Amino acid sequence: MPRLIFALFLLATGSTAALASDDFPYGSSLSFAAVRNGQTIGHHSLKFQKNGEQLTVSTAIDLAVKFMGVTVYRYMHRAQEVWSGETFQGLTAQTDDDGKKYEIQIRRDGEALTVERNARPDVLSPATLDRGLQRGGAVRTTLPPQLLPSTHWNVRQIRQSALVNTQTGTEARIQVSVIGRETIRTANASIDATHYRYTGDVVMDQWFDDAGRWVKTSFTGSDGLTIEYVLQ
Repeated sequence: MPRLIFALFLLATGSTAALASDDFPYGSSLSFAAVRNGQTIGHHSLKFQKNGEQLTVSTAIDLAVKFMGVTVYRYMHRAQEVWSGETFQGLTAQTDDDGKKYEIQIRRDGEALTVERNARPDVLSPATLDRGLQRGGAVRTTLPPQLLPSTHWNVRQIRQSALVNTQTGTEARIQVSVIGRETIRTANASIDATHYRYTGDVVMDQWFDDAGRWVKTSFTGSDGLTIEYVLQ
C-alpha cells in the first residue's frame, strides 16, 4: 500500500485576527478528527494557554492507517510553540513518521530564528544535508525572523510566502489563493468559512471562519485518497 504523505499536516488565512488578548479567536482547546475514505484514522488536537501577552500552543497528532485490521502506517507528532503578542518566540517538536524520527528546536535569537535539528540519517535528503543538517547529529541553522510555524491554526498564514516546517525545521515556500466562501460541516454544526488553497512546498486546502479560526483542512495523500480534518 503506498505511503501516505502526512508531513503536509505540519505545514501549524478572509480574516486577519491578531494574537492580542482581546482578539484571540480560540478558547482553551481545538480538536479535529482525521478522516480518510470515510474512516477516522486519528485526531489532531491543540491546547491554548494564555498568560498575559504570552501564548503557549501545544499540538498532538496521532494517526494510524489500517488495512484488513493491520496497522500499515502510524504517525505521531508533539509540538509546543510560544508567542509573545504577535511575535513567534520558539518551538520544540518531536515526530515519529512510521519509524522515522525527527526532533527540532526553534528559538528567536536577535534578528533570526535559530533552528536545531536532529533526525535519523535515513530521513535526510541531499537537499536537506546541503542546508546544513549533517548525518549523525544535530546541527544549528538560521532562518528569516519573520517566518511563522506551519501549525495550521494561525490565520496570518494566508499572507505568508514561506513557513517553518515544524517537522523538519526547514523553510517551506508557499503560495496561498482564495477559493471563495463556503459552508462547511463540522461534527455538530455548519459554519460559514473562507476556503484557501496552498501550493508550492505545501499542497493543501484550509478553511477559516469569520473570527479567524481554523475550521477545516483537506489534502490528497500519495495514494490519491483525500484526507480531511473535521472539526469536533
